[in-house]
Amino acid sequence: MMKKAQGFTLVELVVVIVVLGLLAVAALPRFVNVTDQAKQSSIEGVAGGFASAVLSVRAQWEAEGRPTNGTDNEVSYDGTDFVLTSSENNNRRDGYPAGASGSNANSLTLEDCEFLMQNLLQNAPSTVQGNQNTVSDAKYIVQRVNGTTCRYYQNEGANELHQFEYDLTSGKVSVSLANNN
Repeated sequence: MMKKAQGFTLVELVVVIVVLGLLAVAALPRFVNVTDQAKQSSIEGVAGGFASAVLSVRAQWEAEGRPTNGTDNEVSYDGTDFVLTSSENNNRRDGYPAGASGSNANSLTLEDCEFLMQNLLQNAPSTVQGNQNTVSDAKYIVQRVNGTTCRYYQNEGANELHQFEYDLTSGKVSVSLANNN
């Protein structure tokens, strides 16, 4: 007795492939959107951690009775010495981190901006100095906007400029997300 061969016909296989193709076309934009949302959430998380650390340094300085080293406000936070802003002779509020001990608390340098990112955060993401066109494997690109502002770009290519800025005069950290819609 011969058994009848069982299996799928060519037409059934083609129908399944077409249906899978249609599902893939419908689902792909959703996955792309999830990726962008993850990148946005990532920079918001890093910026939030940075802002919390800025306030923690200031709180440490306040808790220690506003210590100074000569004319500079300074504090040791998590084993790292920071110079802090001073309201004397400028429009800054006291006690926000401005760089390593010995730095000029009145004007940020590019090195100060990178120092802040690497030393305010525990397990800080890798950084490189440059601008949004810098090619690097680092997670963040550090830029000095002016003497009072540092900018941190998420290194996701020149078309996606998610970033956050630290304003030394007020201690404010603000996030700017690229508009990819």
